[in-house]
Amino acid sequence: MAITTVVFDVNETLSDLTPMGARFAALGAPEGLGPLWFAATLREGMAQAVGGELTPFAELARATAAGLLRRHGVAEPDAGAGHVVDGFLELPVHDDVHGGVAALRSAGLRLVTLSNGAASVAERLLGDHGLREQFDAVLSVEDAGIWKPAPASYAYALRTCGVDAAESVMVAVHPWDLHGAARAGMATAWLDRHGDTWPGYLSPPTFTVGALPELAGHLA
Repeated sequence: MAITTVVFDVNETLSDLTPMGARFAALGAPEGLGPLWFAATLREGMAQAVGGELTPFAELARATAAGLLRRHGVAEPDAGAGHVVDGFLELPVHDDVHGGVAALRSAGLRLVTLSNGAASVAERLLGDHGLREQFDAVLSVEDAGIWKPAPASYAYALRTCGVDAAESVMVAVHPWDLHGAARAGMATAWLDRHGDTWPGYLSPPTFTVGALPELAGHLA
């Protein structure tokens, strides 16, 4: 069955989280806390998903940011956490995103997003960078009731788009996300911008590309 629908992760896959480190640095905390904070937020969301629960990304992000700021002696960590999380509304997209989206659309593919964050944040990101009209739907796990990589999150996206799993491909920089999508029956595309090694204990991706524009050639 031919692939008709490309489902994108958003955070780190489309958006560049590098500036989040500066948000911590502006508060007097180490700039290197950016990646640690994001990983901690994902950990908390996935821990809840194991029990079938969901707390919105923004709420978890504030809690994990406040904890890290408090640990590093930042005054008023709760207020500082708001400053950190607000940075999500000002993120750039990666350099390869515009070209990749254009190539996929030119190949006649339907594009949607499925984020563990709020749909409004993804809408803002795409709108600010002139990409919103290229996407047929902007979806969030908040409407699925559970975070990725739980099977129900992918099932929600497929159901909403009206496509079978075999007609779709999940695109992400995160192996754990693609492993979940593979378990849901979707094809997967690993966007490996840094030449990393795929974890051998996870389902291997259907496609691996170093930059997003390469993917259209695999799907054409």
